[in-house]
Amino acid sequence: MNSLDLDDFEITPVSGAIGPVGAARAPNPLGPLAELRGKWKGTGFNQIWRPFHGTQDRFLELNETAEILQFVEIPGDIPNRGLLQSDITLHGLTYLQKINDANVVVNGKLAGIHIEPGIWVSVPATTNPLDPAAVARLATIPHGTSLVAQGSASTVNAAPTFVPASITPFTIAPPNKLIPFPETNLEVATGFRTPPGDIPHVTQAMVDNPNVALAAGIAGKTITSTTILNISTIDLNPPSSGGGTSNIAFLQGAEGGPNALSVQMDATFWLERCEDPLGVQWQLQYSQRVLLNFNGLSWPHVSVATLTKVKEKS
Repeated sequence: MNSLDLDDFEITPVSGAIGPVGAARAPNPLGPLAELRGKWKGTGFNQIWRPFHGTQDRFLELNETAEILQFVEIPGDIPNRGLLQSDITLHGLTYLQKINDANVVVNGKLAGIHIEPGIWVSVPATTNPLDPAAVARLATIPHGTSLVAQGSASTVNAAPTFVPASITPFTIAPPNKLIPFPETNLEVATGFRTPPGDIPHVTQAMVDNPNVALAAGIAGKTITSTTILNISTIDLNPPSSGGGTSNIAFLQGAEGGPNALSVQMDATFWLERCEDPLGVQWQLQYSQRVLLNFNGLSWPHVSVATLTKVKEKS
């Protein structure tokens, strides 16, 4: 009996053929995800409205962040068995994201605020459902949420553009009226926001629109192409696109709940080829919004980052 060596793992269909026998393998089966392989490091900005069990219902946490994001290709063809159409194969990468507060030190180390294992997959075009080629992210968050976000990939021969992002809460019920709160005004002192000493570089412009931090990340750089990965847990190609969130019972709550229910995640990742006299450098930027529902409102939780691929040693 052969021993199991995870370093030599490769997905292989063990019964039933997938596609034509001996079919040629695509040069880059990962498609638009191919350049994600490797380790990325950088900085960012995180904002989250936390439920507060006390004199008011909310606390605005702001973090300057330091991040490491590692992608490892899944060897082999991932078989998806079909009933309504013929089988397809997926290709993907596992990832592990680690985010620390860049300024807050606990027990001699930067405070960890997020860790997330997951998978990105490239999905071929299908006939049932009738969907174009897609990408999807499968994520597990230790607070008790799992999600699948599916969407599209496209490439432009230019630098990315960033639309404004808002952290203003809004009513869950239509017409989704915006409900601003004074914690977003950095000039108004409050005990319900991260202390100024922990966020020395956060500006009012960043709070008003976290994506301004992304604009700073491309300033002065020559970007010759950008692959855009646009994903969501809601249907981007209704009625057939996949996606959704699932939460532990505590987050769902009971009478008067939820405590803090993650109901939707939308994200855009920009994979940028930067050129300078020293050669090519790859940069990865993202803007992500998670909607947390509690006390009758949807509270946007926005995270942005600019990461640079770590060059492999020869």
